[in-house]
Amino acid sequence: MEILWFIPTHGDNRYLGTTKGGRLADFSYFRQVAQAADRLGYTGVLIPTGRSCEDPWTLASSLAAVTERLKFLIAVRPGIMSPSVAARMASTVDRVSNGRLLINVVAGGDPVELAGDGLFLTHDERYEITDEFLTIWRKLLEGKEVDFTGKHVNIKGGKLLFPSVQQPYPPIYFGGSSPAGQAVAAKHTDVYLTWGEPPAQVEEKLNEVRRLAKQEGRSVRFGIRLHVIVRETEEEAWQAADRLIQYLDDDTIAAAQRTLARQDSVGQQRMLGLHKGGREALTISPNLWAGVGLVRGGAGTALVGNPQQVAERIKEYRDLGIDTFVLSGYPHLEEAYQFAELVFPLLPLKHTANGNHPVGEMIANQYAPEVAK
Repeated sequence: MEILWFIPTHGDNRYLGTTKGGRLADFSYFRQVAQAADRLGYTGVLIPTGRSCEDPWTLASSLAAVTERLKFLIAVRPGIMSPSVAARMASTVDRVSNGRLLINVVAGGDPVELAGDGLFLTHDERYEITDEFLTIWRKLLEGKEVDFTGKHVNIKGGKLLFPSVQQPYPPIYFGGSSPAGQAVAAKHTDVYLTWGEPPAQVEEKLNEVRRLAKQEGRSVRFGIRLHVIVRETEEEAWQAADRLIQYLDDDTIAAAQRTLARQDSVGQQRMLGLHKGGREALTISPNLWAGVGLVRGGAGTALVGNPQQVAERIKEYRDLGIDTFVLSGYPHLEEAYQFAELVFPLLPLKHTANGNHPVGEMIANQYAPEVAK
């Protein structure tokens, strides 16, 4: 099992939907979160993409220099990026980080934001161009010279001179809940990502991707994107969840829901359907809470509970075939520690924290003889 954390390049808060408790989003803070994740034993971090975020490629290159083994899940944007340029970027970042790059394929879902980047394709057309993009991108990273004539992309004599460290290419992570998205994912992805829906809905989605991948003669791994709110007791965890949205008013929720509803992303529409725009029924499955999605796009659910409960819910997803968990929590620095200290000991993890010294405060030199050894 691998656990990734999150770099909040769109900003960080103690409370959602308000400037109260807001935190300056600058490189110093991003470095703190990344180094904490690196030290605590997270496999990697997701760096988000979009016009509300800092550029993920530039930031990952900077953070790679101040971390040791942390991997960086960074977006390629078919239709916005050239596949050959993206291949060179991927190869360079993978080399300078000594093989710590993971590729997050983002087709986009907000027509207003996509128009601002010059992309005017329909939902299914974006997945057509994603298929062409990844076909070219993968061949270039495999060291092949590429001639390609497609509906959206044409390449003649494409070539990558400097190979990536990870062969044949850095692992591809891909989410997509629509038939078009799942078909492309089954053809290209190494890890298929889903947002945090109730286990029965997740299982249905994973089974469909398995079926499609088998038709392609492939097998894929699975991952899930979730927020987490874990405390020593269940009561404290739910109190923390309530505090997170305590300053949300109905007007703020309604405005956010209108913005999210304009997206043609099937995954986003499924997120909206979990809470239906209201506070009345936010617990949608045992320990699964949809409050984040009232105002936040993308991943809108959180696992809430004490360490044992959260670990059990994670294991339920693992039993469906999920081995990669991309997590986050508000605020991200403190919650990285909270989750690692409370839940990591209860999970079968691939990585462990760095360091061999006793942890915690040494009261009255209680551990001094051991340290001296």
